[in-house]
Amino acid sequence: MAARPLVLRADRVVVPGGVLSPGEVTVRGGSILAVGPAPRRPAPEPGTVLAPGFVDLQVNGAGRHAVADLRSPAAWDEVGRTLLAGGTTTWCATLLSAAARSTAAALRRVGTAADPAGRATAARGSPAGPALAGAHLEGPFLGIPGAHPVEHVRSEVPRRWAASLPAVVRVVTIAPELPGALGAVRDLARRDVLVALGHSHCTAEEAHAGAAAGARLVTHLGNAMHPLHQRDPGLFGAALADPRLAVSLIADLEHVHPDVLRLAFAAKGPDGVVLVTDRVAEPPGLPAPAAGDASPGHGGTVGRLLARRLPGGGLTGTAAGMADMVAGCVLGAGVDLVAAVAAASTTPARLLGLTDRGALAPHRRADVVELVDRDGWLHVRRVWVAGRPPGPGAAERR
Repeated sequence: MAARPLVLRADRVVVPGGVLSPGEVTVRGGSILAVGPAPRRPAPEPGTVLAPGFVDLQVNGAGRHAVADLRSPAAWDEVGRTLLAGGTTTWCATLLSAAARSTAAALRRVGTAADPAGRATAARGSPAGPALAGAHLEGPFLGIPGAHPVEHVRSEVPRRWAASLPAVVRVVTIAPELPGALGAVRDLARRDVLVALGHSHCTAEEAHAGAAAGARLVTHLGNAMHPLHQRDPGLFGAALADPRLAVSLIADLEHVHPDVLRLAFAAKGPDGVVLVTDRVAEPPGLPAPAAGDASPGHGGTVGRLLARRLPGGGLTGTAAGMADMVAGCVLGAGVDLVAAVAAASTTPARLLGLTDRGALAPHRRADVVELVDRDGWLHVRRVWVAGRPPGPGAAERR
């Protein structure tokens, strides 16, 4: 006997190119069966939003754990639950610059946990954890170290480095101005690895050369790169001008100004922006803040509470979930909800080649997040991964 369909209703349902208000999503067997207007009686709860599950290309850690050090099933599960609490249903484990032996060991662990098909089995031990799509190597071939350990940053790319990487590597951030970088970009692009330009002091011309070699993304626009100048646009300007390059943004309202968020969406359009959390592990004894504590309704300063800084004061990452990035765009910068949701789901899924998710549409995977607009911020209330809710408490903000 076939399972009965699950019908999800909300005040607003974000679909490709628009919003159904009210709307409903019908799910059966892990896939979306139908999406359409909802009956107005009984009316869905005001302020509720259904969106496709978010896809985060840049997660360095979550909760107490850095992904480079994840070893136990319990640790993987804790990270998975924390990401689900922010609405993330697919993610990439991001590894910063480190000793080659340490990186190789971490890639082996990510490879064991990742599922090549992107099914919801990666947060081991979770009944419906977020899918681990693979690894994002952010370095070690960088021009501007930023928060990376300087002793592990390398200034020249070995000729056969790209060919030596395991298949679990899905994203690589590299500085295009380094010797050997363009060859590595070409090799990686031929392997369908998503190449991102970043942590770079390159010229605009070097950035365009990176795009010509096969790069398709720029990592955290505005951070770890020179400021935009009218006679020397550098990576910042090239990223906004080159249609071959999408840009990722940390939209916590601290890493980049709201005007930069608006500028990026205006320049790149809804298909050219990717939201990332750049989430990092929390230091012992310092709990991750809830977005509700940082929202305007509670008198907080969102970026100050969600952004994380190095001991010297430099920015490193965030304690934010992907829903916070969407809220930062929509409620903090006035970006259209449809565009912000596409940047958090549709565009990163497309760049990863995961065409089975990233949109609320028939035959897509039923990765769904329910948001509620409360206290001037967007909060995650429920998440479904391939049509299944996580275990008890997994999607509650911790």
